[in-house]
Amino acid sequence: MVKSVMVAYALWAVGGLFGVHHLYLGRDSHALLWMLTLGGFGIGWIRELLRIPAYVGKANQEAGKERRRPSTIAPPPVNPVRVAGQVCVGIYFGTVALIGLSSLGFFYLLVLPLCVGAGVHLVSTVGQETSDLQKTLTASLITSPIFYGSTLSPLPISLAASVTATQHRKYKKPQAGGSPRELGPRLCRLCLAWLAFSTPLAYCVFHNTTATLYYLSDCVVALLDFFWFLPWLRSAVEYVVFMPYRFMCALTGRGYYEEVWKRMLEILLKDYTEQEKEALKVLSLGAEASFEEISRGYRELVKMWHPDHNPSKNAEDTFVKIHEAYEILLRRYRPHRFK
Repeated sequence: MVKSVMVAYALWAVGGLFGVHHLYLGRDSHALLWMLTLGGFGIGWIRELLRIPAYVGKANQEAGKERRRPSTIAPPPVNPVRVAGQVCVGIYFGTVALIGLSSLGFFYLLVLPLCVGAGVHLVSTVGQETSDLQKTLTASLITSPIFYGSTLSPLPISLAASVTATQHRKYKKPQAGGSPRELGPRLCRLCLAWLAFSTPLAYCVFHNTTATLYYLSDCVVALLDFFWFLPWLRSAVEYVVFMPYRFMCALTGRGYYEEVWKRMLEILLKDYTEQEKEALKVLSLGAEASFEEISRGYRELVKMWHPDHNPSKNAEDTFVKIHEAYEILLRRYRPHRFK
């Protein structure tokens, strides 16, 4: 079945962020990647505006079985964009694993490197190329123990896996893609892969929203602090990290404002945990207290109960409780500090 450039562009415009046009062209790996990253974090989707005609041409060429590569052909050339995508998606998969699966046993030794390696391999299989899955996962497993327990461990693991995948790249065997008869099984495979990726993350978000946002903010802060020695690079990384949010603002016709982002976090963090409720009681504050009120109340109580100024016997214990309560409530507002 001959593919149409106009149909591909129409699907790109309507459902391109979810890889609908790639599904139409028989590029299932690319479609899955777009489903999991919302069009390559929006950047890849925009980039495809100029690449769709080439995708359509390759799909029609394979469907007509005009292109046949011998098994002894040289490996495809190194593509810097693909390598960068492998690293970024590997880190992305690792971050999702840290959020949703970190409670599993042997997480840093087995689960994390397998997730990072799977992300790298997914990018390496996009289009006409592929790589050696076993060697990519082996590189991830070997690198993981070196950075055991580190929040930034997905970065070196992804780099090692990407280098290995790039060294063992090769062409796929020509396949006729996009057959309507095969659409059902292909959709089932894609849906199962999407569920495997999203279920742990969704469980963590819905059952532990506050902790998830804390961890996300900590990951972003750690990532940005990693580039402290190059302020311009730090700004560039921060811009890329918040690209999906900016893109959604552009789609909805609204500008990007830091205060809007902060207010959204405050809405998500509306419900206090039991520990935070106890901390509010210690500070003699209500559930509607703002961060400024919490800080002001903390300063007043510290002055009142400081052991150097209060001679009572329980002054020191009360002072410690006040400080611990303030630290608990302060963690609630840590997502704001990277702004």
